[in-house]
Amino acid sequence: MVKQTIGLGQHLYDYLLSVSVREPEVLTQLRQETAQLPMAIMQISPEQGQLMALLVKILGAKKTLDIGVFTGYSSLVVALALPTDGKIVACDVSEEYTSIGRRYWQQAGIADKIDLRIAPALETLDQLLAAGEGETFDFAFIDADKGNYENYYERSLQLIRPGGLIAVDNVLWSGKVADPEVQDNQTKKIRAFNQKLHQDSRVDLSLVPIADGLTLARKI
Repeated sequence: MVKQTIGLGQHLYDYLLSVSVREPEVLTQLRQETAQLPMAIMQISPEQGQLMALLVKILGAKKTLDIGVFTGYSSLVVALALPTDGKIVACDVSEEYTSIGRRYWQQAGIADKIDLRIAPALETLDQLLAAGEGETFDFAFIDADKGNYENYYERSLQLIRPGGLIAVDNVLWSGKVADPEVQDNQTKKIRAFNQKLHQDSRVDLSLVPIADGLTLARKI
């Protein structure tokens, strides 16, 4: 037995996938197409997507945010977990990448659940707040430009209801956050963000060492 989180070598990771992940074919197809792209590293892992879907179901979520869509895997995995009247407001600036996601949303029959807004995410979030939608969302997933993580988090905290959940991707940043020798701007931003959330009494907090690190913050 070990007293800390176990490291995953390739064989153990493959075993984890083999006994855990139940990925619908449409998600597999989207992930495989995305893997051919130059920016494929931005794709979330299937086990992370499955965890998010489980959390959405546990919350009984009906209204969610997806901040950073890329090719639409996170939107699709959450939409499949939502009830028939569930809705996602999905924020991204790329028509090119999100057009890939749109094809799979249509294929999966859940396109009507996803309100894709092509604009800077902060603009969309501010519009939602101005429209009186504060504390009406159940779940938010943040996986966009790291320099704006704090801004996305603060807007999401206003939009999420008490008891709602914010999930934030890439908070371990390939281990660079723990290396004092690494001092590039993005790494420093994520370090500062992690420290901020550690001290934030407005949320219950857990940083889960899944994929590239997933912070879960439950609004109190």
